[in-house]
Amino acid sequence: MKYHLITLGCQMNKSDSERVKTVIEGIGFRWTENEEEANLLGVLACSVRQKSINKVYSQIAKWNKRKDRESLITFVSGCVLPADREKFLKLFDLIFTMNELPQFPEMIQQYGIVTPASVRKSSLGQESHVPTINKKNNEGPIFDLSAIVRQKTKISAADIQLNLPENPDIKEFWDIIPEYDSSFEAFVPIQNGCDKFCTFCAVPYTRGREVSRPSEEILSEVKRLVENGYKTITLLGQNVNSYGFDKKGNEISFSELLKKIGEYGDTCGKEFWTYFTSPHPRDMGVDVIEVIAKHKCLAKQIHIPIQSGDDKVLMRMNRKHNVDTYRHIIESIREKLPEATIFTDIIVGFTGETEEQFQNTIKAMNEFRYNMAYIAIYSPRPGATSSRWEDDIPQPEKKERLHRLTAELEVHARNYNNTLVDKTLKVLIAGTEKRSGYLSAYTEGKIPVRIYSYDKSRIGEFATVKIISAGDFSVAADFVEVMQESEV
Repeated sequence: MKYHLITLGCQMNKSDSERVKTVIEGIGFRWTENEEEANLLGVLACSVRQKSINKVYSQIAKWNKRKDRESLITFVSGCVLPADREKFLKLFDLIFTMNELPQFPEMIQQYGIVTPASVRKSSLGQESHVPTINKKNNEGPIFDLSAIVRQKTKISAADIQLNLPENPDIKEFWDIIPEYDSSFEAFVPIQNGCDKFCTFCAVPYTRGREVSRPSEEILSEVKRLVENGYKTITLLGQNVNSYGFDKKGNEISFSELLKKIGEYGDTCGKEFWTYFTSPHPRDMGVDVIEVIAKHKCLAKQIHIPIQSGDDKVLMRMNRKHNVDTYRHIIESIREKLPEATIFTDIIVGFTGETEEQFQNTIKAMNEFRYNMAYIAIYSPRPGATSSRWEDDIPQPEKKERLHRLTAELEVHARNYNNTLVDKTLKVLIAGTEKRSGYLSAYTEGKIPVRIYSYDKSRIGEFATVKIISAGDFSVAADFVEVMQESEV
């Protein structure tokens, strides 16, 4: 039996999908790229964007048509708003939160599906049911995590009980070892949920309040990945720099977490880059920047969302920072990490945004000279506060603002990329380009690099290249050894 999973939305959903795959494969299903071959079909949804939700409806409509002629089971999880959940209940066979993922095999069994794992047990003359462990009160079967939960050190047996005071459900989810999609790039969640309640955002209503993952578990996963040859690790959270706030006095801060990773990187004898996304300007202290400057394995790339360059718009967004506060952060980065690239997120066409206020965002773009900006057109999401306000900016005007801001971004990104020409840099080879004969890579600052080469054996490795030309959002390069050979 085979399964197919579609993942929509952000890197957090992508990270979650790796744990979903572990659980599904733990009961005997095999992955297939071809959804037409799958008996189990799922999607990790993203209620943060209407476009993503529309994709979910399109997908389930196609799958439900197949049910007229095939035996299928469908499920949906991920970031799902209550309003979307109610609609999905009528369309999907199963719907569950990430907290409930460890119970997914039991859901499948109760739905009447005979899994490959249970078939194998029956053939050996064993009882055919999902393996169990006893809860503290012996209340019956739940999925046995013993085969997929990591072997821990310096953590007591009480840590794996299901009644921990700190959100035991999400802790059980974090205990699942991911089925990593890559052999050299990994996402490591360090927290879940959000306490900021930006008026445009649905995340607090899909993932709940902030919960920090125990730092010992984070460090253990990072070390395991590095020892297994991973080259980049991205720490994930809705607001990573508020890590530990929910456990004050019982957990380290985000800067201390980075310091521990940095110190490990200094002594482990392995080369890797550590990234994180996304910090919130309200909680971004100079201590984080100083720690990054001290340790080689902490990548010199900062993703710091501004969302708008106008203080009044930021107030309506409930961002709890203003442009001047943000400016001080950028100045600290430029001073202490002059080599760092800076990425951001921006929303255009937010409710009530005037042309003058949009011009302030253009000014911010020109002042901060981002290397990359993920620019989104505002769309109201049910549950978020701003969904109750009139969406008063016409769609054509939103698109026009998007194009104007992108044009400004292109100027600054190209200017920076031009400074890289003729420089020799270290890059990570990440894959192949769509255009035949080229490898894709990126610098420590996450500038995309195109390299003319057919040598796919180098994928997943660091390499030294010389930049030969620059575009708006990428550069072209040759391997240094190739250039040296041509000079002989």
